[in-house]
Amino acid sequence: MRRRPIAAAAAGLLAAFAMNVAAAAPAAADLAHPRTVSANPVDYTPHVLDGTVWDVALVGARTVVVAGDFSEVSDAAGKVFYDRGNLFAYDLYTGAVLPFTAKVDGPVYAVAGSPDGATVYVGGSFRKVNGTPQRGIARLAVGTGVRDATFTAQLNWGDTRELVVSGGWLYAGGTFTAIGGQNRTALARLNLTNGAADPAFDAKITAPGLSRARVEDFAISPDGKRLVAVGAIRQSGGVRRTQIAMFDLTVPGPGLAAWSTDAYTSACRAGFETYMRGVDFSPDGSYFIVVTTGRASHPKRMCDTAARFNTAGAAGQLPVWVNHTGGDSLYTVSITGVSIYVGGHQRWHNNPFGRETAGKGAVAREGIAALDPVTGLAQPWNPTRARGVGARAMLAT
Repeated sequence: MRRRPIAAAAAGLLAAFAMNVAAAAPAAADLAHPRTVSANPVDYTPHVLDGTVWDVALVGARTVVVAGDFSEVSDAAGKVFYDRGNLFAYDLYTGAVLPFTAKVDGPVYAVAGSPDGATVYVGGSFRKVNGTPQRGIARLAVGTGVRDATFTAQLNWGDTRELVVSGGWLYAGGTFTAIGGQNRTALARLNLTNGAADPAFDAKITAPGLSRARVEDFAISPDGKRLVAVGAIRQSGGVRRTQIAMFDLTVPGPGLAAWSTDAYTSACRAGFETYMRGVDFSPDGSYFIVVTTGRASHPKRMCDTAARFNTAGAAGQLPVWVNHTGGDSLYTVSITGVSIYVGGHQRWHNNPFGRETAGKGAVAREGIAALDPVTGLAQPWNPTRARGVGARAMLAT
């Protein structure tokens, strides 16, 4: 399951947090910042009044599109109310709720803006858009929410959990086995205009022994050369890759990169076919961060952690560092260079010895934290957010 009121937009960091429902997060590399953002959120962000926010995207210069599973939003003052089913938009700088509306009959888990800022791609578990059948993926006009009938991509079944625009293509990940007219399992590349799947792009992801293969999240390096996918993955093209795989986008295939790690081969608590939840590249593309759930804290396991991996390298990669929450889930990550922002259901960081407790060295960071890129330790930044169900999506702007 995909897990994502809009709660904070401060000094360039826009963060969306889930309210009531409990799982993954946005993946494109974020904007570099010269310093850690303020811990004081702005006062004009609108409120989501029910359900969950799964994703946010900045489309064009100032339109924020919010996706999730909700039905009503209000202005920041809580005085003006708007019916908005699973999608709405607001102005980044004023918080004004915009006229953009679209009727989708199911949750929206992912949004990504078009390069020209005129349209937004939406993905989820819906079957109809504005009354017209179009399963799991669509393109909408940002100003009005009108469905683009020329974009005919749709899923055979399942859902879309992540969307990223890169290099003139729309990349989609989720639980599908066919999309845009091609048989593709969990990951595909689509034409930006008509939604047709690239016939040359097949990651050949499989998950023998699991209920199905699925990509919970993926990220593309800023130079567009590497894609890291995480989720219920066991193989790519018959080659073993456990929960995480890197692909070379400079070749048509794409090519499975030599990079690999055994860090995520250990199991967490029973019932998790995958405990991977989010991944993001650094602004310079030299490393990426993976965040996990798992509910099985152990200093030598990767459950409930944030971990840094270098992008370069071949087989047998080890994390540069690992930060443990001590048994609480992390769902989302956003990297700005000076800080690595992580969100989830966590109460602590620097907590490898915690067992749903604050172990030796633990620091309190409820629901959101900033980690040092070099050491991995929690930075002083602490907005003292109410923990709730957890922070599900963050985007640096």
